[in-house]
Amino acid sequence: MLPLKPETLDLIGHEVAIRWNDGSEDFFSMETLRRASPSAENQGEPDLFGRMTGGSQQTSFPGVRVVHWQPVGGYAIRFDFSDGHRTGLYSFDYLKRLAAASSSSSQE
Repeated sequence: MLPLKPETLDLIGHEVAIRWNDGSEDFFSMETLRRASPSAENQGEPDLFGRMTGGSQQTSFPGVRVVHWQPVGGYAIRFDFSDGHRTGLYSFDYLKRLAAASSSSSQE
């Protein structure tokens, strides 16, 4: 089985569309991607004792757009957002988990 990777990534309106090499497709709202940024700036990071420090309390990013993206190695994508945020590395596995979580919450 081939490692999961995007074949195409398109910015369509307020969404990011990814077609994967396994034939699946996922669509993400740009605001969802910004809110779910895995960066330490957004999520915080553990100190020497394992306590989470830093991070942002902001959970809403209305009108934010992806203005640029770039692959990182063979494992992640870095998105540049219109609010200046660009430090999150979205691994391919993380993006698939976000898509699965979004799909299951929209079916409830």
